[in-house]
Amino acid sequence: MDQVKHTGELMHAEGMDSRGLTEETVKKLINHSQEAKKQAYCPYSKFRVGAALLTVDNCLFTGCNVENACNNLGICAERNVISKAVSEGYTSFKAIAIASDMTDQFISPCGGCRQFIREFGLSWDVYLSKPDGSYMKMSVNQLLPVSFGPEDLDMTKVLDISNEY
Repeated sequence: MDQVKHTGELMHAEGMDSRGLTEETVKKLINHSQEAKKQAYCPYSKFRVGAALLTVDNCLFTGCNVENACNNLGICAERNVISKAVSEGYTSFKAIAIASDMTDQFISPCGGCRQFIREFGLSWDVYLSKPDGSYMKMSVNQLLPVSFGPEDLDMTKVLDISNEY
């Protein structure tokens, strides 16, 4: 990430190799996720999570978890940041970094977030990090193996109900 331009919530990153991320880029992506964690609204769990998402167009989005007294109305950082990117017209991603306050293990997305991440492809990178900046890299496919995705909806089915109406 040679240069970062802030445009509201959207940041443009220039000078990246489209084939992969440099170590410096990964560290900056993780740093952005750690900064996003500071905005978390988590009065109930006290479990802050931040995420930074890099699009294939080298745009960077950040998001955090937002809890609600009605537990199922909250949103995780990963779904928050992907939704922000999609609402701005981006649906192809290179990488997402996830940060929390856990020091003894890497933060990992919940099952719902894994499925949400998977919606946008199997081969982009997921960086699970710790507050000290250390990280573990996985692909979406490694994070959610044998997954269900958009292409599964096009598969042949025993009963095609679309012709019955």
